[in-house]
Amino acid sequence: MSNILEVNNVLKKYGDYVALNEVSLTIPKGSIYGLLGPNGAGKTSLIRIINQITLPDSGEIILDGENLKPDDVQYIGYMPEERGLYKSMKVGEQCLYLAQLKGLSKHDAKTQLDYWFDRLEIQGWWNKKIQELSKGMAQKIQFVVTVLHKPKLLILDEPFSGFDPVNANLIKDEIIELNKQGTSVIFSTHRMESVEEMCDHIALIHKSNKLIEGKLTDVKKQFRTNSYEVGILSDNIEGLMYDLSQKFTLSPTNFKSLNDELKLEINLGTATPNELLNTLIQRGQVTHFMEKIPSVNDIFIKTVTE
Repeated sequence: MSNILEVNNVLKKYGDYVALNEVSLTIPKGSIYGLLGPNGAGKTSLIRIINQITLPDSGEIILDGENLKPDDVQYIGYMPEERGLYKSMKVGEQCLYLAQLKGLSKHDAKTQLDYWFDRLEIQGWWNKKIQELSKGMAQKIQFVVTVLHKPKLLILDEPFSGFDPVNANLIKDEIIELNKQGTSVIFSTHRMESVEEMCDHIALIHKSNKLIEGKLTDVKKQFRTNSYEVGILSDNIEGLMYDLSQKFTLSPTNFKSLNDELKLEINLGTATPNELLNTLIQRGQVTHFMEKIPSVNDIFIKTVTE
């Protein structure tokens, strides 16, 4: 199978409220899959169904080619946005307990914990209670207990919440390394810069419906505006602007920089990039010429607001 997870026509209601309206998703093996959507879109409901915390009213979940079963919990790692550690338990005792719930023997759990405690430089925390740790320190423990059983599928809901920039970068690197080793990742976050940096596939859910799904590069192509950012040095600005206005649409954000370089945002309309470039070259020295590709944040806002 080329997909680690398939969500087929999943419907979930709470009374009269429809949380998921026959949503279907396909998560390829080995991907980092961004699950996006505003608050209340249905993301958490879907994640809870995948983790068998709740059941769908209809539809099916297929994990690695087989219908999802109760004992598949051993193949899934889930770090919820609202963390679930027992505050009065000691770190080591709690980690061993949670690891054994995931199917590891005590010996294997201890081996994995030694590895992760060393890797994240938290060896001295074994006998500390969770309530003695800062939020960021507790987040590290939550991450460890999520990944130590080497899940096929790792589901992370706002994984960088509570981390300072240094530790957020540390956890990001660990997620990428796990992915390189074969772990598929579903990544739910409102941090669009993290999606840009890490995800190769995305889906956008809004008001219980899936609006977008696909490779990130393909989704960006769908939202291209045929606009270019250009920079030019010219002795005849009026002539340049006249020539451009005859063929192209100029954005109102045109401005001059301090070194007299004119910076423009230009929509090609039915013209080609070469036609634009030739027009610019005839009127000055081109210093910058780049297609304006929408960011994930641009796509998110445009889709949700429209």
